[in-house]
Amino acid sequence: MGMSAEDQNSSNPKDGEWPEVEKAEKLARGAALKWASGVFYRPDQLESLGHYRIREIQRNSSIQSRIKSTVQTYLEGVGMGLEQLHSARSDVQHVHQTLESVCEELGSSADAFQSLQSLQKVALEHAQLGSVVQALPRLFSVHELLSETFDLLQRQHLLEAHAGLMDLESLRDNILSQLHHHNLLSSSHLASIESYFGGLPELNNALAKQLWHIVACSTSLVSENPSLFVSAVRIIEREEGIDAALLLRSQDLGFLPPGRPKSWRQKFFQVIQDTITAAHFRVAPSTVQGPHFSGHLASLQHSILMELCIVKDLMVQCCPPHYDILSIFAATYHRALASHLHHLLTWDLDKQEIFALLHWALQVYPSPEMMAHPSLLPEVDVSVLGPLLPADVVDYLEDTYLGKVQASITEWMQKTLEIEFKEWFSDGEPESDYQGCFQTSLPNIAMKILDENIRVANFISDTLQHKVCSMALGELEAFLGSLCEDLVEFGKEHQQEPTTSKCYAPYLLATLNNCLALSTSLSTLCADGASPSEPSQMPSSLHAALVKAQKKACHLLLEEMLADLQPLFAQLPSRQWLSEPHLMNSICEVLAKHVKSFSRAREPVSTVRSSLDSDGWVGESL
Repeated sequence: MGMSAEDQNSSNPKDGEWPEVEKAEKLARGAALKWASGVFYRPDQLESLGHYRIREIQRNSSIQSRIKSTVQTYLEGVGMGLEQLHSARSDVQHVHQTLESVCEELGSSADAFQSLQSLQKVALEHAQLGSVVQALPRLFSVHELLSETFDLLQRQHLLEAHAGLMDLESLRDNILSQLHHHNLLSSSHLASIESYFGGLPELNNALAKQLWHIVACSTSLVSENPSLFVSAVRIIEREEGIDAALLLRSQDLGFLPPGRPKSWRQKFFQVIQDTITAAHFRVAPSTVQGPHFSGHLASLQHSILMELCIVKDLMVQCCPPHYDILSIFAATYHRALASHLHHLLTWDLDKQEIFALLHWALQVYPSPEMMAHPSLLPEVDVSVLGPLLPADVVDYLEDTYLGKVQASITEWMQKTLEIEFKEWFSDGEPESDYQGCFQTSLPNIAMKILDENIRVANFISDTLQHKVCSMALGELEAFLGSLCEDLVEFGKEHQQEPTTSKCYAPYLLATLNNCLALSTSLSTLCADGASPSEPSQMPSSLHAALVKAQKKACHLLLEEMLADLQPLFAQLPSRQWLSEPHLMNSICEVLAKHVKSFSRAREPVSTVRSSLDSDGWVGESL
């Protein structure tokens, strides 16, 4: 089973030679010994030794055969590689010899190449002269082409005229580019070329002028002669393409022809903006202010809506999709309107004009009557455009409007009170309602003034309506204070000269009834103008002012009654009062007369009289 020491020594490699093989051999021997000791540990397994030997011999023979085959294949490949290397070496040597001969020949031909440089210059000059000769017919026909193009332009053959302009510009630009490429573009050469093509800038300006005129009349042309407008747009797009190509080429050549880029598309939109501004928003104050202000806004509404409908229905089909022409028109109108409204705010506007402006900007402009019109949806989105007036400007206008309305209400209420005061001194009694109670037109006039202003404010915004309602209640409170002062003055003048106020008591009763009517109307007014988040109730200060006015009228009525009873009461402790019954009858007649007049007051006034009695005023007077 084992191997002798001699065999091991004979099979070991020399020291330092193939250490990996030596290590592998040792591992293999150790594994074999381990396996053999495990297999033949028992004596009965020694009978299978011959079988194991034969199997191992066969396996070793198979492994040696495969190793020999692999080594043979490797040796054949090595031989073929050596043959190819030998062939490649021969080829490299041949190439090296050939290159050496070529270098020798090139060295001997150096003088010949120097003579070819002059030939190269001649060939270059020949090519340049050839291109000049080819361009000569076009150069000689420049003035004729200019004349023909001007004629086409006058006959409004825009596309043909622009084609002629492009040919002439191309010829000029090619000449300038060639001169620049050969570093020959001096100032004198440039001046000569510009002089020869002197009619070209004039032609360009004439075409541009006609294009901008067409663009300015675009909304009318698309419905009358759309082909003219389409031609203008096609020319503008041609020029945009030429601009882009020349700008790209200039990055490599470093040369850009004069007059480039033209940027006609940008000019197209600028002309639209200028046209819109000039057509609708350049107005003098004298032609707009006053009664014409609302008409001016209505005219803007009609004309803008009509033009936007034309743009959507007709012009969109005449422009490339990337123009987004409807959005451009809507945004241009929006900006122009915002600027125009800010310009109007610099004028001294009255309250009607401020109301018209606020109502138009906040309610009409974003409504289906204008920018949200069904014909414009969904392409025009007014929410994207934003508000015409910023929030701070709206607040300023509302406060200004509120101040002017307050001044107007104050003036009207004062005039109404002056008329009422004069009416108190008239000879006739005040009118009566269907119940026979005295009344005047004072509460109707006052409430009509307040109610109209509150309802008008609602057309602008709920916020403004609440502001106007609060202001109106404050003005009514001040009005009731003035009414109390006038009642005091009325009482003083009646005491001084009773004949000047023959219907003193009836008008005091009418004033009582007027206060009751105001109280009833105010409940409805407060409910209409109250904020949804706040309860609709009369302010306590206003209620106090109403009660004060009613009490004042009752005071004056009772003073008038007591003034009639005072002479009779003076006789009560006398003998005449005990002996003559007619004195008591006179007191009863006076009381009956005043009670009859008090019946012309509405029922709730009794509560005021009761409050006077509870205050002890009657007892003190007696």
